[in-house]
Amino acid sequence: MLKKYNLITVTGATAGGKTSVAARLAKELDSEVISADSRQVYRDMDIGTGKDIDDYTIDGKKIPCHLIDIVNAGYKYNVYEYKKDFFRVFENITSRGKLPVLCGGTGMYIEAVLKNYELIHVPVNPELRESLQDINITGLEKILKSYKRLHNKSDLDTTKRAIRAIEIAEYYSKNNLEIEKKPEIHSLNIGIYFNRDERRTRITQRLKQRLENGLIEEVEKLLGKGLSFEDLEYYGLEYKYISWYLSGKINYEELFSGLNTAIHQFSKRQMTWFRKMEKSGTKIHWIDGNLEMENKISKILELL
Repeated sequence: MLKKYNLITVTGATAGGKTSVAARLAKELDSEVISADSRQVYRDMDIGTGKDIDDYTIDGKKIPCHLIDIVNAGYKYNVYEYKKDFFRVFENITSRGKLPVLCGGTGMYIEAVLKNYELIHVPVNPELRESLQDINITGLEKILKSYKRLHNKSDLDTTKRAIRAIEIAEYYSKNNLEIEKKPEIHSLNIGIYFNRDERRTRITQRLKQRLENGLIEEVEKLLGKGLSFEDLEYYGLEYKYISWYLSGKINYEELFSGLNTAIHQFSKRQMTWFRKMEKSGTKIHWIDGNLEMENKISKILELL
């Protein structure tokens, strides 16, 4: 008899305590965690991405976690690469008879895996990039809209992102694409939920802690390793605002208030993405984040 699920996914908005739940669940199942976070793939970007490495050690035992620290900061990792890396790790874990736990808040990565999106590697197009380099973000948005309907504004965060999005859209429009077969995913999806006011409080408290615990120094070290302010702005949120602060564009008060607001807005977008997933047929079992850890784990095991 086949098992009902071959994956457990633990997701939710930022600052929701997903990592600790996923690690504890993996320990209970004698399994391993696969990260689904678009920024935790980068080495030396620890505090700003919330890797929470200590959460993976429980009762003296280290829980294996994959797809963290796999590329250098400055690299432009993408969802195509993530899906390829995910299935490589997934097949390795399941071949050993274990039930992997996917954990993260990057909705695009999670949905690409759960729905097995057909993704193709898109090569760089130097000529196209050169033709677009002097166009402002408004012009790039207009060009991108000529290829597809924009479901969100994430492709327009920076001119680099917008140009890459156009490059991908152009490639898709001109090529017959061969699709690589991947295993079917049957996931039990768990969402850790706090109400809006609780999320806001948790986000603000966490930001204060990160700033006190070396977040600015982390960005300074990245700059010292050769990354530019523009490189760091690409990664958004903490790295963008601290780059602005260190380059003198904003003061500390503007850094804190602006970044705090931006993370709140990001959290709202995450929840919107998860609701959209639900409307399109992905079942997510929401669990109250205020519950004791033992109760959370018990509820998840009951659903299995």
